[in-house]
Amino acid sequence: MAQVSINSDLGEWGFSTDAGERARLLQSPCVDSDPKSEGEASPESLSRGTTSTFGAIFIVVNACLGAGLLNFPAAFSTAGGVAAGITLQMGMLVFIISGLVILAYCSQASNERTYQEVVWAVCGKLTGVLCEVSIAIYTFGTCIAFLIIIGDQQDKIIAVLAKEPEGVGGSPWYTDRKFTISLTAFLFILPLSIPREIGFQKYASFLSVVGTWYVTAIVIIKYIWPDKEMTPGDILTRPASWMAVFNAMPTICFGFQCHVSSVPIFNSMRQPEVKTWGGVVTAAMVIALAVYMGTGVCGFLTFGASVDPDVLLSYPSNDVAVAVARAFIILSVLTSYSILHFCGRAVVEGLWLRSQGVPVEEDLGRERRRRVLQTLVWFLLTLLLALFIPDIGKVISVIGGLAACFIFVFPGLCLIQAKLSEMEEVKPASWWAMVSYGVLLVTLGAFIFGQTTANAIFVDLLA
Repeated sequence: MAQVSINSDLGEWGFSTDAGERARLLQSPCVDSDPKSEGEASPESLSRGTTSTFGAIFIVVNACLGAGLLNFPAAFSTAGGVAAGITLQMGMLVFIISGLVILAYCSQASNERTYQEVVWAVCGKLTGVLCEVSIAIYTFGTCIAFLIIIGDQQDKIIAVLAKEPEGVGGSPWYTDRKFTISLTAFLFILPLSIPREIGFQKYASFLSVVGTWYVTAIVIIKYIWPDKEMTPGDILTRPASWMAVFNAMPTICFGFQCHVSSVPIFNSMRQPEVKTWGGVVTAAMVIALAVYMGTGVCGFLTFGASVDPDVLLSYPSNDVAVAVARAFIILSVLTSYSILHFCGRAVVEGLWLRSQGVPVEEDLGRERRRRVLQTLVWFLLTLLLALFIPDIGKVISVIGGLAACFIFVFPGLCLIQAKLSEMEEVKPASWWAMVSYGVLLVTLGAFIFGQTTANAIFVDLLA
C-alpha cells in the first residue's frame, strides 16, 4: 500500500527558504502504520532538491535562531558566568552537530524525508509514535512560550505609549496584561492559524529573521555603550554548584534545536551527501553560536545576576532602540506561533487518522471541520496557560528538556539501531565506538530531560 502524507504537496506548503521550509520541517508522518519497504521508494526520492550548499546553511541558521535567544543571558547567569556558559555551549555543540549528521545518515539509509519518518523507519513503531507525541507536545509548549513573550514585550511598549512610570499600579483595564495578550491572540494569531496553507507568511517570516539579528545587535551595542540608569547586579565568575551548570542546558537545547527540520533540509539539497551536510551544519552552528554567545555574554555582563529570563525586560521601557527590538520580537512570534501550530496540528492529525485506521484521502470531507476544531482547542488551551504562567523561563525549561530528546535521544537511538543492523558488515572496533557514542547521546538527553522534568514538578511543589 502506498503511503500518503498529510500536507505533502510542495505547492500547498509554500515551499521556500522561510515560512514554507519552517512549516515543512514538522510535516505529518504517513498515515500508513508501516514504514516503506527497502524497494518501495517515495515519489519525492526520485526528484533532486534545488537548495545549494550556501542556501542550506542559511536555512539551518534560520531554523535554529529564534526567540530562544532572549533567555541566553539568564542561562549564562544560571551556569555561573561567562566562562562556564561559553564552555557549556562549546561542549554541547559537538553533540549537537553530531546529532545532525547522524540524522542525515539515517535519512539516506532509510530513504525517508522527515524527522519522525526517519525515527519510525529506523527505530520502529513504538519509538516513532513516541517521537510524534513529543513533537506535538514540543510545538504546544513553544506556542505557550510565544504568547508569554508577546505579553512581556507588550507590557513595556504600552508603558511607553501610556507614559506611565514602570512599577506604578492602578493601570487602566485595557492595559492589563491578560487583556492585551488575549486581544492580540484573537485578532492576529487565531486568523493566521486556521487556514490550511501558510505560504503567505513568508515575507513576515523574513522580517522575523531580520528582527532576531537586530535584537542581538542591540544587546551588544547596549553593553558597549550602556545607559546611565542601568546598573548590573553581581557578575558571577563561577557556578554556585555543579548542578547549576546543568540547569542552563535546557535553554541551550531550546536555542539550538533545529534537528526536526534538518532532515527535510538535507533532502532538499542538490547533492544530499552526508559529508557535505557535515560542513553545512558545522558552518550553520558556528554562526548560531556567534549570535547566541554575543547575546548571552553581553546581556549577562550588562545586568549580571539580576538579568530577567527575557533579557529585553531588563532594559528601560523608554529606550527607542529596544522598543523597536520588542516590536520585531512580537512580529516574529506572531508568525512563528501559527507555523508551529500548523506543524503540531499536522502531527496530531496523522496520529488521529492512524489510530482510526482511516486513510487521509478517504477523510477529506471532514478535514475542514476537524481542522477548525483542532485549531480552536489548541489556541484556547495555549492562551489559557500563557495567561497564568508567570514567566518564559519556566516554559523554556520544560520544552528545552523535550528539545534535548530531539537533539540527543532520538538521534542516539537511530545510531544504535542502524549499527545493530550493520553488525556483521563493519569492523568490531568501529561498531563498538558508534554504538557507545549512541548510548552516550541517549544518556545525556535522558539526563537533561529527566532533570528539567524533576525541576518543573518538584521545585514548584516545594516552593
